[in-house]
Amino acid sequence: MTSTLAPASRSVRARLKRRPWTHHNRLAAAVVVVNAVLAVTAGPLDADVLARLVLGNLTLAVLIRQQLVINLLFRLATAASPRRSLRLRWTLGKVYHFGGLHVGGTLCATGWFLVLTGVLTVRGGPAALLVTTWAIAGVLAVMVVLALPRLRARRHDLFERSHRFGGWSLLVLFTVHSVLLGGPDFAGSGPFWVLLVVVTSVALPWLRLRRVPVRITRPSPHVALLSFDYGVTPFAGSSTALSRNPLLEWHSFANVPAPGRAGFRLTVSRAGDWTGALIDDLPTHLWVKGIPTAGVGNIDKLFRRVVWVATGSGIGPCLPHLLSGETPARLVWSTRHPRRTYGDELVDEILAVQPDAVVWDTDSAGKPDLVELALSAHRDFDAEAVICISNKKTTWHVVEELEARGIPAFGAIWDS
Repeated sequence: MTSTLAPASRSVRARLKRRPWTHHNRLAAAVVVVNAVLAVTAGPLDADVLARLVLGNLTLAVLIRQQLVINLLFRLATAASPRRSLRLRWTLGKVYHFGGLHVGGTLCATGWFLVLTGVLTVRGGPAALLVTTWAIAGVLAVMVVLALPRLRARRHDLFERSHRFGGWSLLVLFTVHSVLLGGPDFAGSGPFWVLLVVVTSVALPWLRLRRVPVRITRPSPHVALLSFDYGVTPFAGSSTALSRNPLLEWHSFANVPAPGRAGFRLTVSRAGDWTGALIDDLPTHLWVKGIPTAGVGNIDKLFRRVVWVATGSGIGPCLPHLLSGETPARLVWSTRHPRRTYGDELVDEILAVQPDAVVWDTDSAGKPDLVELALSAHRDFDAEAVICISNKKTTWHVVEELEARGIPAFGAIWDS
């Protein structure tokens, strides 16, 4: 497909919207800057001050990933009226970059704790305190290394398990360490209550762990459509975490609630060992935990008119918004033979609410220029924003190219 549209701007403003200058990284850098200021202004960095800096950053890192906090952030960000300036709403729409605060808090907590480890080692003290200190330092170092983007992408299962079991170990170790460092005055102190909040935050989703029935249809060997009805009807733009073994592996999928109908659906495509096994095995029950959690699609309510760009099973996260019709939308969907892959029922449901959708069959028409299709739909539909749901490479390409042309664009950033 030959593009006839103007090339993307290469202005400083446009370049600052691309990696590595994303809102996610800017938030992480802001946390580091705040900590640097504290290092200069906090006075002598004795063990007590260092411990408080560690706890403050650890609290930020944990709470910003808490489902209730995430939903609150999205609620606050999307409360802005569509009458507000587009630039403001464009910025508010980047709320899903909140993970930058997690990264910044984790890095700073680790850095301060390494300094604290040095101070306590030089100062000496009870053997139990030193052993606990070095144990925490070791766990933090391993978790940070395994969270490095390239290593995390190659060994995601190892990254996920290290964060789960390492995180739980840290909570126990930090509690013991705080008691040993604070002595009898720790109970009832400010750090005690802060640490209690952190532990409660981590525990809450697991208190809602349950094994629920699921109905699965398989329109093709590539796709499974999961239907749940266990008393939860999630909101459009949310996701649910699923597992077959809750201690080892979790995968989040966008919820597809239907207006006026209880329960919800999920669209799962074959994209790895876990999804492949689920499509082949068709289990009758799966594990869920926590509550439906807001995701990137939730920001559509900030805009008067939106273009949804989806590839393959990316149609799943778009579908609840298309069905609800709360924000006028136009769909661009690129996929392999849509009816053969996803079934007539699902395709007919989509076309019933999106009769003007651009459905691009890659089997017959080849790979499209999604940027041009998005630009054309944005212009023809007089939309304010574009939301792209696709794989990492395609999402980043579409979002960056559109934003370089001055169009608000949004898509997942794979920071979890």
